[in-house]
Amino acid sequence: MKTVMIAEDNDSNYMLMTYILKHNYSVVRARNGQEAIDMAEKGGVDLILMDLKMPVCDGLEATCRIKSMMPDIPIVMLTANAFDTDRRKAMDVGCDEFLSKPVNREKCLSVIARFI
Repeated sequence: MKTVMIAEDNDSNYMLMTYILKHNYSVVRARNGQEAIDMAEKGGVDLILMDLKMPVCDGLEATCRIKSMMPDIPIVMLTANAFDTDRRKAMDVGCDEFLSKPVNREKCLSVIARFI
């Protein structure tokens, strides 16, 4: 089973994403951007769902650092910040896709399936 990392500091958002993904994917959690970087370095993750605003290290910085080490790992920014400027910033640092919260289950699963 493929593994999706959910980089999300909010417990309710994490639980919702786990509910959406649990039948199709193994799920691991990073509670902040630095944890996401550390977990990605260890390997075993097939795709990352990255929140934009997190403590310690935000999603943009975490994405930039992960992509510099592992350019082939798909990263999907998943955020409540749905402005075009946020989308551009996410894509500029290397995100492969951008989804807005609240997430649409079918769209989320479709995006993930496209990458893994």
